[in-house]
Amino acid sequence: MIRRHAFDGADNQRLAQLCGPLDGHLRQIEAALGVTLARRDASFRIEGPRDGIERTVRLLDRLYDAARHPVTARALQLALLEFGPAAPAPTEAAAADGPVVLHTRHAGLAGRTPRQTQYLRQMLAHDITFGIGPAGTGKTFLAVACAVDALERHGVQRIVLTRPAVEAGERLGFLPGDLAQKVDPYLRPLYDALYDLMGPDRVARAFEKGLIEIAPLAFMRGRTLNHAFVILDEAQNATREQMKMFLTRIGFGSRCVVTGDVSQIDLPAAAPSGLVEAAEVLHGVAGIAFTHFTAADVVRHPLVARIVDAYERWPSGALRPSPSEGARFGPGDPDPKRPRGR
Repeated sequence: MIRRHAFDGADNQRLAQLCGPLDGHLRQIEAALGVTLARRDASFRIEGPRDGIERTVRLLDRLYDAARHPVTARALQLALLEFGPAAPAPTEAAAADGPVVLHTRHAGLAGRTPRQTQYLRQMLAHDITFGIGPAGTGKTFLAVACAVDALERHGVQRIVLTRPAVEAGERLGFLPGDLAQKVDPYLRPLYDALYDLMGPDRVARAFEKGLIEIAPLAFMRGRTLNHAFVILDEAQNATREQMKMFLTRIGFGSRCVVTGDVSQIDLPAAAPSGLVEAAEVLHGVAGIAFTHFTAADVVRHPLVARIVDAYERWPSGALRPSPSEGARFGPGDPDPKRPRGR
């Protein structure tokens, strides 16, 4: 069904605020109400099911009345909740063809593999996106690139980067310095990505203005993050309680990306990974997307892909002693390096 809806004697400024930057508000209405919208001047062409068209007309009228002032992300989300169901996750067929190009310090930055391109599209189209896979697949770098792109386009007001403060298999003890200096080693990979995408000078100015915030995951409880691009890195080391806490921090006008490698979990053996659980619990939830990377998506040194592939094919826990160890002592013999008990 097709219907045309026009605003007679419409004010161009109000129409622009109704449609949003680059017609972004219209795209959100399309996704939420299951219709197709096209605008020419003050006339809207609406195509879709009858119920969806009627709700769209009422929603456009409401937004036009409110467009005497800029229509904020919060106002749009509240209107969508009133006039239609929550926005469903877009299908692959609805995704635009061709590469997704981001505007960062690196001109023409885009995905290098089909899964990376899919990952970028999902981050642009969904409120919450999970990127799960081995090291070197660009999970964190592309997420930070999307955040920088959104900040440059004024799609968000700030970037919030966080990760669990968990050591990789060793205990470092008490670290010297103030809080920022104590958590700095854990967050250094995020700094590296920012410096690469923005340059050190711009990153320093962004920190001074509060446009970028980096914090350990433990300090996120109780916060509501509005108009922000939020990234949780190394999420495989988040507990189930931390993961639920983090995912419920997202506010109006915000996007959230969760990245992690479930093959490199550094939590104690008795603590289940919140990322593994979230992948099962949230599968199929509207508005949440998952991208699962493999060794074929590794974009580091070619040897990294072969290392990842070798570990994936190796049986879990089936570690062999080295030839020298096997010659020194057999399976039933005590290890001469291990101290004997009394």
